[in-house]
Amino acid sequence: MKGNFKWLPLTVAISAGLSACGGGGGGTVSENGPVTSGQVTGSYYENAQVCFEDAVKKATCDATSPVVKTGADGSYSLKGQGAVVATIDSNAIRHEVLGDKGSSVTQKLVFRAPAGRSSYVSAISTELAAAMEANGGNFADASKKLAAKIGTSEANLLADINKLSSADQAKLKAEAAAINAAIANAIAQGGDVDLGQALGSALAMNNIQNVVVIFAENRGFDNLYGLFPGANGIPGVNPTSTSAYVPQKDFDGSTLPVLPPTWGGMTLAGQSTVITQAQSANLPNKPFQIDDTNSPIYMSSAVITRDLVHRFYNNQMQINGGKNDKFTAYSDAGGLSMGYYDGSKMKLWNIAKQYTLADNFFMGTFGGSFLTHQYLICACAPTYPNADAATSPAKNSISAVNLDANGNLIGLAPGTGNPSSVLNGAPVYLKDSTITPKDAAGMFYAVNTMQPPYQPSGNTPAAVASYADPSKATTLPTQTQTTIGDQLTTKGINWAWYAGAWNAALADAPNASRSVIYSGKIQFQPHHQPFNYYSRFDPATAAGATERSNHLKDFDASFLQDAAAGTLPPVAFYKPQGNLNQHPGYANVSDGDAHIADVIAKLQASPQWKNMLIVVTYDENGGFWDHVAPPKGDRWGPGTRLPTILISPYAKKGFVDHSQYDTASILRFITHRYALPVLPGITARDKALVANGGKPMGDLTAALTPVPQE
Repeated sequence: MKGNFKWLPLTVAISAGLSACGGGGGGTVSENGPVTSGQVTGSYYENAQVCFEDAVKKATCDATSPVVKTGADGSYSLKGQGAVVATIDSNAIRHEVLGDKGSSVTQKLVFRAPAGRSSYVSAISTELAAAMEANGGNFADASKKLAAKIGTSEANLLADINKLSSADQAKLKAEAAAINAAIANAIAQGGDVDLGQALGSALAMNNIQNVVVIFAENRGFDNLYGLFPGANGIPGVNPTSTSAYVPQKDFDGSTLPVLPPTWGGMTLAGQSTVITQAQSANLPNKPFQIDDTNSPIYMSSAVITRDLVHRFYNNQMQINGGKNDKFTAYSDAGGLSMGYYDGSKMKLWNIAKQYTLADNFFMGTFGGSFLTHQYLICACAPTYPNADAATSPAKNSISAVNLDANGNLIGLAPGTGNPSSVLNGAPVYLKDSTITPKDAAGMFYAVNTMQPPYQPSGNTPAAVASYADPSKATTLPTQTQTTIGDQLTTKGINWAWYAGAWNAALADAPNASRSVIYSGKIQFQPHHQPFNYYSRFDPATAAGATERSNHLKDFDASFLQDAAAGTLPPVAFYKPQGNLNQHPGYANVSDGDAHIADVIAKLQASPQWKNMLIVVTYDENGGFWDHVAPPKGDRWGPGTRLPTILISPYAKKGFVDHSQYDTASILRFITHRYALPVLPGITARDKALVANGGKPMGDLTAALTPVPQE
């Protein structure tokens, strides 16, 4: 019926008799057609603006809807039918009991009520409407789960809270207060944010009290989840892929007749399974299954493959403007770049089937682990001021990056024995440095692996033993940019970065290999510890030592104990140690899969699980091919697509989330959840995406619901 009437002027609906009792629809039929009526409650809100909701742009008035204002008892009456929106602004008056003088509203609110359920439009009806949107419009399911969450009867959800028994009233008022805070947070985002979308996100994230980020290593989406049902997987193999396969190209852009050899062989030395360079030659130009038992190059997920090229400029060359057709050309790993696993054998695959798998999540930056870890905590690239100064250890390597006319790609070295085709040999680059050229503002940025200025570092100690030798060109100067840790601390919200083998690495600081846990295996990577680059954590100062003690913790000594005791901080990052992080070159898929699944099981047994969100993702793709073109953003990224699983009682079950995300979407979630200032890099990334014809990155809430699903 909405839209089949003329626009009506603002009016005051004063007839409380038009309000239906209990949880009914709040509607009547007159000789002039249907009428929707009810009250805007929690308190009783006078002078609130009420209208029918736009079917697409939620929490806003439909363009053809009448708009009325509520009476002293919060009552309203609208000609027509539909979902209802009530806007309670500063000109509204709040009445705690009917007939009192009332008080001015100081915090703007927007309430919603589902169609046919608008007798009482309130914070509770708003939560119910959001729950119905998340489950496809099933009122019975949403009502049942919301009532169970609050601990009240379903009938009370759409009743006048003020008239309920004291016990039910207390529960519903506490829930309403939490929802009101979430609504105010959504409204405060302002700007060009779609209010309906922001409101739904705020209600979904309002339930989360603990965010745990598990940051694994070097796997692209197609490499592990390319066969996942319902996901945008491997073209020609997964029926739900959204595109055709683009064959891999040679240096000159011609289609390769076969995949290049994996120069040096596919497997890490010292294992029972050995796949040689010769065996890797002449594979068909298409993706292949690494763990196919019928293949002559079969490698189980327990085999450690060799590492692949995954550096900042190389990644851009491999992506090749979104065609993703030069992964084998600009790598010495050749055909291995095109390999994928039957992920259905993984424990994490089964967890993804139970919860939400995001299939449109991109690494925040191009390139390797060093930069992507930095982006996870600050949405920024590390700076190297005055790298060209005469006294800078980096001076002799600054000119090393060789860029083409576009300023973003490495050039191949002429006259240095570079092969004419990747079929004849791996590419040879003129120079490939860790630092960008100086930009227009005179700043250099570190984009490939550099070592922390503090121990544990990959560089030997300085005169102050807790520092790394600053005379080494690969020791990054101390960083001072704002991180998510800074913002959480300023807001009084606790957080921690838990790292596998952290305590062992501290004890073994003079030895860069840090192979003290398992003989012969590197267990700790200093460049995977991003906060250890920042002045806030200077170990030689009293304040820095305190910050390290409070926020940089060991997995074995602290994480599992904190989880079991229910004392994990509201925001926790976990970095698995080397042999458990799934990084090619020193870790396999299966060990990390089993470990992370076990960590998830322990988190699910924690007293904090009922309000927890676990995000399992990867720092970068590790040089593995993926078929989805990254959206065009800024100079740092985004790069190749990654697997990401969202696990929570509030995560949608058995859901593939196609929303666009990147690594900093984790920061967006934390920022919105705790009402933190937005990091400049997030704003810059979203502006760049929009300027390039795209859309901003999401904040993970499309995977969540306002009511628990288990």
